[in-house]
Amino acid sequence: MKIHVVRVKELREQSGAGVMQCRNALIEAEGDIEKALQILKKQNLFQAEKKAKRTTSQGLIEAYVHAGGRIGAMIELNCESDFVARTNEFKELAHHLAMQVAAMKPRFISKEEAGKGTKIEPETDCLLLQPDIKDPDKTVKEVIAETIAKVGENIKVSRFARFELGEPELEK
Repeated sequence: MKIHVVRVKELREQSGAGVMQCRNALIEAEGDIEKALQILKKQNLFQAEKKAKRTTSQGLIEAYVHAGGRIGAMIELNCESDFVARTNEFKELAHHLAMQVAAMKPRFISKEEAGKGTKIEPETDCLLLQPDIKDPDKTVKEVIAETIAKVGENIKVSRFARFELGEPELEK
């Protein structure tokens, strides 16, 4: 099947995936962009799972203070190399995740961190399982997986803190 360059470009703009990944997804989806996006989404999650065991010793700490200075958050986001930590994609993800923490008040990074026996609502209390504040159709984990696919390295949230003026620290 012949795939027109304009379709590949359109899919690439929507997904952020590489040219060949977009072309192959369009071929598999027989030219349907929506199906191709779903294929790329599955591939991104698969790539993220493959890279999950790699060591993440570089990264950055991002702080976000909401307008008015009453709410703030800090997050430590790690990756494999200092080179990726300096990319715009990585910095934007760190800022976005700090905003997510400030807005959505997660208590844990994941269900595993909460531990067995802890009473939680996973979609509310676990950062990675929360709906993304910019695109509620995706989870935070999926947003991170998309960035992993773009930069080619493992990315992990190591820790975070949220502060609200006059509010006591939440018990974990």
